[in-house]
Amino acid sequence: MRNRKIAIGIALGLGIGAGVGSAMDNIGIGVGIGLALGLAIGSAWKAWTGKSGGK
Repeated sequence: MRNRKIAIGIALGLGIGAGVGSAMDNIGIGVGIGLALGLAIGSAWKAWTGKSGGK
């Protein structure tokens, strides 16, 4: 699975986003933040580990 790191990043971001959203009483904003954060985490992780680490 090539996009496993991105999927893990999105899952982490959604978890953080859900926490932020419930704290702000606005799950929609939290999910939006979570998706953006997850994509950023996943893409950065994938870029950082490079193509050699793709199991």
